[in-house]
Amino acid sequence: MLSQGMSRILFVAAMCALMLAGCGKKKVKAHLPVPQARPAAPPAAPLPVGTTERGLASWYGVPYHGRQAADGEIYDMETMVAAHRTMSFQTWVRVRNLSNDKTVDVRIIDRGPFVGGRIIDLSHAAARQIDLIGPGVAQVELTVISAPAVPEAALFAVQVGAFRERANAVRMEQNMAAAYGAAKTLSRPENPGIWRVLAGRETSVENAEALARRVREEQHLPEAFVVRLDP
Repeated sequence: MLSQGMSRILFVAAMCALMLAGCGKKKVKAHLPVPQARPAAPPAAPLPVGTTERGLASWYGVPYHGRQAADGEIYDMETMVAAHRTMSFQTWVRVRNLSNDKTVDVRIIDRGPFVGGRIIDLSHAAARQIDLIGPGVAQVELTVISAPAVPEAALFAVQVGAFRERANAVRMEQNMAAAYGAAKTLSRPENPGIWRVLAGRETSVENAEALARRVREEQHLPEAFVVRLDP
């Protein structure tokens, strides 16, 4: 049987051993995943000079006259400018009216037209030069005659709908995000009260066109078309 003194010594020794064991353990910090920033949009090469496109042209004036265009400058409907859904800003395009062979050269400064089947929105002055004011729309051929020297960063998406009720747009956005991985709802300042839903987030027009074909087939949305996501 141990004496009282020996028991005390053994108790102290045991406590010291426990303290040393505790000091020897290193605390391990949990390493939480660091959120990754969304990669910046890659540069999109301008369309080569000579590239052509055919489709419907329309024109726009009031109430957009005097408002800011998508490239930041103020839209003046009496200058030779235009809107295109995907071309780089500052691209110069020759527009030929296929019904009368009249032409006009315009600079791309804005986005649109956001109507299926149409490929370019001309200023009032440009439309007047090719006799487009009266009919309002006409079949045209576009030819790129000058492209900006510096490529612009850009991504592309597919417009799947436009709504006056934001709640309807949000529901469509959620459906598109579930089906295609990305979607967004936005409203342009020059067109208040209209909520556009864009599906996808592609790095090239070709990929966006492939997605548009899928959307038209899978979602039965024949009016879906490609748009550019500007910074």
